[in-house]
Amino acid sequence: MAERIESLKGGIIGGLSVCFSFAIASLLNTFVLARYFQTLVCLQSDVNWRLWGSFAVATFTGFLFGVTYRYIIRSDRNPQLKAGGVLVFGLVRGLTQIELGWNSDSTIWPFLVLAAESLLWFALAAIALDIAIQFRWVKPFSSI
Repeated sequence: MAERIESLKGGIIGGLSVCFSFAIASLLNTFVLARYFQTLVCLQSDVNWRLWGSFAVATFTGFLFGVTYRYIIRSDRNPQLKAGGVLVFGLVRGLTQIELGWNSDSTIWPFLVLAAESLLWFALAAIALDIAIQFRWVKPFSSI
């Protein structure tokens, strides 16, 4: 039971950090990138159902990342394995953005920006989880 609670804590920290990163990236896209770069105008977002849906998906993905990252740390303290976990989550979401760009009428640049943001979200979530584990807010799995 204690392990499940710790996994839940890791998931919550991962979800909150990806949610926060998504909010910051959306504001940056709307107020900076879309305003100063004409090819990135489609990144500008209004408060609508699509934004709230993306927000919910990002939070849920962050939750899943937090739980998975905790299992990765349990397996091995190898930094390449931890970086691989971040890369996998970021690439899965990022490649879907790039695929949307290929199927779109506009240029691919906005979708490449969104793909890069995906990698950044999960890197920030990994940093937040590493800090939480370091301060014992979330305990890593102990070997049996």
